[in-house]
Amino acid sequence: MRTVLITGTSTGIGFATALAAAGAGFTTIATMRDPERAGPLRDAAAAAGVSLDIRRLDVTDADGIAACLDGVRETYGRLDALVNNAGISNFDPTMEMSTLADLRRNMEVNFFGVVAVSRVAMPLLRAAAGRLVTIGSVHGVVGQPFNEAYCAAKFAVEGFMESLAPVAAAHGVRVSIVVPGFVSGTRFGHFPDVNRRTIQAASGPYEPTFAAYVDWVVNHGWEGAGQSAAEVADVVVRTLRAERPPFRVPTNAWAADYLGAKLADRDGSVVQDQARTWIGRE
Repeated sequence: MRTVLITGTSTGIGFATALAAAGAGFTTIATMRDPERAGPLRDAAAAAGVSLDIRRLDVTDADGIAACLDGVRETYGRLDALVNNAGISNFDPTMEMSTLADLRRNMEVNFFGVVAVSRVAMPLLRAAAGRLVTIGSVHGVVGQPFNEAYCAAKFAVEGFMESLAPVAAAHGVRVSIVVPGFVSGTRFGHFPDVNRRTIQAASGPYEPTFAAYVDWVVNHGWEGAGQSAAEVADVVVRTLRAERPPFRVPTNAWAADYLGAKLADRDGSVVQDQARTWIGRE
């Protein structure tokens, strides 16, 4: 039976992917930074009639990563797939108002964490001719105002994985990035109105621009983009099972169109013109 390890499974896409993978017949190692938060996942697995191996894994802890993968090797003798899902969101008025510590923390989790787990898992994936799947973001292809740190990390993931993919494929490992748009019903990137007001009040000369951006996000920004974590999880599982999965896998038509506009934008003017409308600069 094929074995998959998934990071960041306490909520959202990781939670749904763990259940979907187990339901599809994978031996599923569901990892999270704090296993004390595993109760809802255990309950959902019991309700679905599937079995999960829940283990601790903090993607910023090198020793913990090594211990987790050593444990997988000892228990199962193989790893057929890794799904890099763990991440944190970041939302600030501008780069100037984030501390460097905040920016580094974002990169540590969202980029270096992905690299760290992938590096340790790769020998097992090579041995199994396996799959390396990373949850990306449309913000890893299209830069988003007031999301500079998060976009930078996701752009870095795209570049790293795109560069790795042909080399890994030459050694039997297929690399893919699954790219969702806006995932409804999760707390990732959720900012209550009080936080919006606080951020807006602290944004100084950028206050009107930030207000226009928030208005666009709330009223227009994600029209047609929304989907559930379970729908994204189904795409992840299909990617894991595909004989020759593509490198970049948008999870719905909106994401495909959004990415397509950027990838065909040779001089960057289309996206820049579009972004000006997001911040009230027609």
